Amino acid sequence: MAIYHCSIKIISRGKGKSAVAAAAYRAGEKITNDFDGETHDYTRKGGVVHTEILLPDHAPAAFSDRAVLWNEVEKIEKAKNAQLAREIELALPAELTREQNISLVREYVKKHFVAAGMCADICVHDTGGGNPHAHVMLTMRPFELSGEWGAKQKKEYILDKDGNKIYDRKKRQYKCKSVPATDWNDQSKAEEWRAAWAQICNQHLEQNGHAERIDHRSYERQGIDQIPTVHLGVAASAMEKRGIRTERGDLNREIEVTNQKLRQLKARISKLQNWLKEEQANTEPPTLADYIQSILSRKAQAGKSGYSQSLYNLKDAAKMLNFLQQNQIQDMAGLDEKFKSMIGEQLDIQGKLKPVERRLATLKKHIEQSDIYFKYKGKKKLTEAEQILFTAARDYLKGVMNGKTAIPTKAWKEEYAKLTAERKTLNQRYLVLKGEVKEAEQIRKSVYSILRQEQREHAQRRTQDMER
Repeated sequence: MAIYHCSIKIISRGKGKSAVAAAAYRAGEKITNDFDGETHDYTRKGGVVHTEILLPDHAPAAFSDRAVLWNEVEKIEKAKNAQLAREIELALPAELTREQNISLVREYVKKHFVAAGMCADICVHDTGGGNPHAHVMLTMRPFELSGEWGAKQKKEYILDKDGNKIYDRKKRQYKCKSVPATDWNDQSKAEEWRAAWAQICNQHLEQNGHAERIDHRSYERQGIDQIPTVHLGVAASAMEKRGIRTERGDLNREIEVTNQKLRQLKARISKLQNWLKEEQANTEPPTLADYIQSILSRKAQAGKSGYSQSLYNLKDAAKMLNFLQQNQIQDMAGLDEKFKSMIGEQLDIQGKLKPVERRLATLKKHIEQSDIYFKYKGKKKLTEAEQILFTAARDYLKGVMNGKTAIPTKAWKEEYAKLTAERKTLNQRYLVLKGEVKEAEQIRKSVYSILRQEQREHAQRRTQDMER
């Protein structure tokens, strides 16, 4: 089914990345980087089903050649920490055909990026494992109408309160600041692009007769009490298709079980809340424990014990009265408060489970990439697949460590074990509450049945008295 995935990241020389290497890998081509002389050969890479380059009207025609385009990018960017390209990774709707998905990506890229002055390199990947996706590499500099690269940023003079330039005597120049030449790096643009991808996907799904829809917002922003699953990725998705269980697949299955419990809990809470509203509308609530006990006692003294047992057997009656007495419930208002406290505890568990599940998912990924990294680190000869896994793990850990060198795998595993135990405790408490809520709901039904029957008999007695 259609899923939403739209990630945006920067390919930066400062992080050891190369625009030429990234383009060669995504297109499955062999390209030499003129900047450092290194040749990147990914011609044996599988799953690349479509590539194309889209250019603004005023961009040089030669940029239609992938090698020319990205070597020009490497050439124009002089800084050792320069941002070389922006990459957008898109999950394509599985409901659409390959041609329909290519048309979808092309329309999206033209409208939101090429029209703004960016060169776009599109590569569609599909290994047949049910995870078609597209990589879109975008240039970071705008193109001038002259066909030349524009500046990423420009300098503006800092003015005083009277609008005059401020002179810096130490630097012997007027004070100035750098201002971005475009708004492409604004956080608002990322949100705009993500929302636009969901919108155009839904349009194409509708146009091609599919009922599925996607949403770029998180479950929390949509107001959905549900824990999101983790993205499987190409390798894990293919393994799951072949019936091989993966850690990410197991995590998603655990999340689905938890979500099912949350949905059941929400339905039960809604049912109880509706009942509470009905009971709260009653302006003259009876004294529950004493009133019900007096009804059953009167029936027994009148020789109608069989009647009371058929209405509510003695064992359950005792359980009901014990519940009301142990919780010191004297009236319907007290019963309402008891239900509210039970509901509050259930919602509290729900609130605690969400961050625990999210952190567990993050830790699993940290540990997984750490294990891969140490598995291949120092190994003299790596296969291409092993090198890809090692490089991906190394780059992931660099981003996670944020400059730190020691990888705290042990601490991650200890935290994972601690959170797993915490999740188990929360789930156990949830199951106990589930039983208590079910029992409380049955008590409510029984109380209602007894009171309703008493009201009918009272009405019958009044009718008989009037006939006499």
